[in-house]
Amino acid sequence: MLRDRYTPQDLFALVPSAGLALDPVLAQLDTLLDDDALYQRVRADLALRRPHTMTRGRHSTPVAVILRLLVVKRLYGWSYAETERFVNDSLVLRQFCRVYLQPVPDDTTLIRWANLVGPATVAALNDRVVALAQACQVTRGRKLRIDGTVVETNIRYPTDSKTLGDGVRVLSRLVRRAKTVLSEGAALGAEAFRTRTRSVRRLTQQLHRVARRKGEQAAEELKQAYAKLIGIARTSRRQAARVAAALRDQATDQGQRLVERINHILPLVDQAIAQATRRVLQGAAVPAADKLLSLFEPHTQAIRRHKPGKPTEFGRKVLLDEVDGGIVSHFAILDDVGLEHPHFIASLDAHQERFGHPPDLVAGDRGLYSPENEDRAHERGVRRVVLPKAGRASPARQAHERQRWFRRGFHFRAGAEGRIHVLKRDYGLARCRDHGEDGFGRWVGWGIVTHNLAQVAKTQAARAARPAPPSRRAAYAPAPAQLPGGEGQRGWPPGAKWPASQRWRGTSAISHQ
Repeated sequence: MLRDRYTPQDLFALVPSAGLALDPVLAQLDTLLDDDALYQRVRADLALRRPHTMTRGRHSTPVAVILRLLVVKRLYGWSYAETERFVNDSLVLRQFCRVYLQPVPDDTTLIRWANLVGPATVAALNDRVVALAQACQVTRGRKLRIDGTVVETNIRYPTDSKTLGDGVRVLSRLVRRAKTVLSEGAALGAEAFRTRTRSVRRLTQQLHRVARRKGEQAAEELKQAYAKLIGIARTSRRQAARVAAALRDQATDQGQRLVERINHILPLVDQAIAQATRRVLQGAAVPAADKLLSLFEPHTQAIRRHKPGKPTEFGRKVLLDEVDGGIVSHFAILDDVGLEHPHFIASLDAHQERFGHPPDLVAGDRGLYSPENEDRAHERGVRRVVLPKAGRASPARQAHERQRWFRRGFHFRAGAEGRIHVLKRDYGLARCRDHGEDGFGRWVGWGIVTHNLAQVAKTQAARAARPAPPSRRAAYAPAPAQLPGGEGQRGWPPGAKWPASQRWRGTSAISHQ
């Protein structure tokens, strides 16, 4: 049965001599996470784990604990196991995560709960955090800068031989598991359950040795080795198809799960076989959009970035919208690897939806420029559009881009690079550690949500630590003892003057106070 929270308890009061307390940023973050809208969105997804999760079964880990553990995990860049260990060892983190003296959930338990929160829910959490940032006056949405980056998926450098080898290895593992379900496979025979991983391993090593050589003979040997590897992959594919057909007659849950897994892998293996045949044996080029780069992360795309040391990145492109105050108000995982300018208007519409007004200034790089984007931004009420023109600019365009407001807006746009660096360095957006397309959206979303929460908490903590400015009367009025007529004199006698040390001298006297 899904629980909301544990009974509140003050752990710091148990050991008053230790002087424990939440640091200012964690204290502000604790207040932000008490927001009921954030809690209800996570609770709605966790309630879908089983049909009767809300009313039956053992008491679960409370929703409030799960939400805070997931935020702490991304805030400090920990793994699930590290999160369990560090929270278990810290009274401060136990108090913050509302675990108190209860057992900290196991890392595998936390993984199962985290996988129930969908990417759409995490995006809705970010929208709520942006609304909290507005309520706390951290941002007003007056400035908007847009930039894209690549979040890599957790795969090794892709090659056709590795993809085919992975296919044979996974199919062989599934076939071995099916052998126990089918009563040692008496009906299909031993050949249907034969594993070919050793043959693939030897061929892969041979391919690596041949690929380092040059010349026509080496190219011919490479084709022959690939032909053998493709033949083994086809044989393993036929074996798995026979086993899956036999498993369909099984009524056990284990058998049906194996059928689902085999049916998921078979089309990917077919694509890998067709891709290797077309590229290596036939010598034809395969478009990047049609390439299968990983069996385990099939949504991975090859993105040319032309960076030194890493000309091509393997992952997905993410478009980030950042407003004043350092808040990422919106993010989008792009389906295509082409230009970014078709998504510019969608970012403006998302800003209008969240803030209720267009930004005064919108800035982006040359990848977002197009004359249509500039015109449509002005139509939506944006006063200043800073999109440098790609390619050769006319004299009129050069004069337009040399205006002071345009140059200042372009300098503001450069801050998006720093924001991307912070997201990658501190919040895990350099490489996605979750699996699948939903896992990718979940990983990116939690990183941005945690960043925004931390940004609001830091701003609030800095405001609380700032001393209150003295009032204007208290700052400039002389002490009663310095007033003409002595202490307690009310008003100024006729002809009385301010002491020389207290006379106003325009703005300079104000600036010296």
